[in-house]
Amino acid sequence: MSPVHMGRRALLGLGAGAAASALLSACGSTTGTVAQPAGAVPAKYGRRTRVVLWSTFADVPGKALQSLADTFNAGQNDIYVEVQFQGSYDECAQKAVVGLLAGQVPDLCVLSDVKWYKFYFGDALESWDGYLDPAWMDRTYQPKLLAEGRLKDRTWWLPLARSTPLFYYNRTLFQKAGVPDRAPETWDELYDWSKDITKIKVKGKPVALEAYQKIDGDWQFQCSAWQWGGAYSKGLDVTIDQEGAIAAAEWQRRLIYRDKIAYMADSPTNDLANQLIATQVNSTGGLKMLTEAAKAGGWELGTGFLPRQKEFGVTTGGGGLGMFKRTPHTRKQAAAEFVRFLARPENSAQWSVDTGYMPVVPAATKTPVLADLMKKDPNVNTAVKQLPLTRKGDQVRMMVPNANVQIYTGLQNIWSANTPAEKAFAAVAERLRKNVDRHRESIEEHL
Repeated sequence: MSPVHMGRRALLGLGAGAAASALLSACGSTTGTVAQPAGAVPAKYGRRTRVVLWSTFADVPGKALQSLADTFNAGQNDIYVEVQFQGSYDECAQKAVVGLLAGQVPDLCVLSDVKWYKFYFGDALESWDGYLDPAWMDRTYQPKLLAEGRLKDRTWWLPLARSTPLFYYNRTLFQKAGVPDRAPETWDELYDWSKDITKIKVKGKPVALEAYQKIDGDWQFQCSAWQWGGAYSKGLDVTIDQEGAIAAAEWQRRLIYRDKIAYMADSPTNDLANQLIATQVNSTGGLKMLTEAAKAGGWELGTGFLPRQKEFGVTTGGGGLGMFKRTPHTRKQAAAEFVRFLARPENSAQWSVDTGYMPVVPAATKTPVLADLMKKDPNVNTAVKQLPLTRKGDQVRMMVPNANVQIYTGLQNIWSANTPAEKAFAAVAERLRKNVDRHRESIEEHL
């Protein structure tokens, strides 16, 4: 279907992955500059250059980002940054596709670790190297995280709200159960502890061991697949239907249906906050919320590295900043100034303190605000210490359109319908291989 015949409603009806896959080649090849989303510089800021940032952050991180924008706006006389919330990572990516085709996009856009590739493969992203000194980027950002946004010796995606999965646990419940007050070394060790943990009741309700995230649970499960010796893919060759990933999913299916101590949840983080579960594997970005929930609920939060099984495995995730190629040069320059501001150690530190996301600027850990918190709260250190052990996700999940949705849909069938992992993953693998065949040439050309 030609993009000119597709209305906004039809585009929004597509999944973000499908939309990007089908249409981004047109975004990259369409000529001419793009307009900004609607809005204006407030009168008190005069005739400044307006920069529009599309954000995926609500609640605590949303307020933290707005606070940084307010500080930036008050601290100079040339640029005004307007933060516009666009929903989830998927929703924001969808709207960006629509905007590129309509000729109206933001100057900065928060893109997830999965979504930015789709725009890069569609030749829709501007490299940061023409606006930020590569040497400055190298000495400013955490090298591992910066490298994840680099391809063909250029930087396309800058770290901002980066995270890893952490093992969260209710220290109070662990102490009541008489098990060690630490993260387990292995999943077998946690299983041994589960007999005591799940005997406990809170407000008359028995506590489950853990819960699996219904939407986007493929991110956490990526680690489980590695821990059991498997993977979603080797390069672009799909391996989710092989032994390791199947064994990891069967382990979780057993906890749900045989042992009845785990379940699928819309928000495992909320369930941990309400003491319905004793443990969870989830994003560093949930640390601030869970810390506050534990205080309010009268219990103590603990964190640790993920348990290993056959081997240790933990991935990275979260969001970074992209800039679109067709944005006018002056707006790109202004956007880069805000990026420099965000990367100042004191601002990166404040972002981490306010949200729980990892400090993407190593110098931030030396600032008083973050250094003091790291001394006071050992949970803040966990992600920083675990980071050197991480690796980025398997290529098929990261780079093939809609692969993450296909994977977590397969996981939902295992968790909610008791579908054997071998059967569920065979169906997922078949769809993934067809998708790889469709996109392999374009992906390999851009790597």
